[in-house]
Amino acid sequence: MAGSTSMTPAAARTDSFTAAHWVGIAAAVVSALVHLALGIRFLADFLDAGLTVSLAMGVAFLLATAGFLLGVWLVFSGRFLPTVYLLGIPFTAGQIVLWYALNSPGLPAPPSINPISAADKLAQIVLIAVLVSLYRRES
Repeated sequence: MAGSTSMTPAAARTDSFTAAHWVGIAAAVVSALVHLALGIRFLADFLDAGLTVSLAMGVAFLLATAGFLLGVWLVFSGRFLPTVYLLGIPFTAGQIVLWYALNSPGLPAPPSINPISAADKLAQIVLIAVLVSLYRRES
């Protein structure tokens, strides 16, 4: 029909997004990009030095990347939203706990924080807050 507008399902879905959705998506993408860069760096270290720990860390970082991106995709698809929010909270919190445990020179001494770590952890804290808010609102 002339003059009619048709929306794709994805466009219809994003029209219902709130500012919290977009902040959560941005935070998840920031964390995914940080984990992707670190995963590639660890895999490059493995290829150069052959250290098994570098391989394990590279794979772990790439799996974390996949987790964040899967969550973003599920939000865009509108599938399982309350479950995605609920599972995203411990997944993201686990990233913070693992970072702290793997980077602390000795507990309870806090790890040193560089700009990339700071951006990643800030994004993850924001993401957790958004996920809690969205879960409460939409479940």
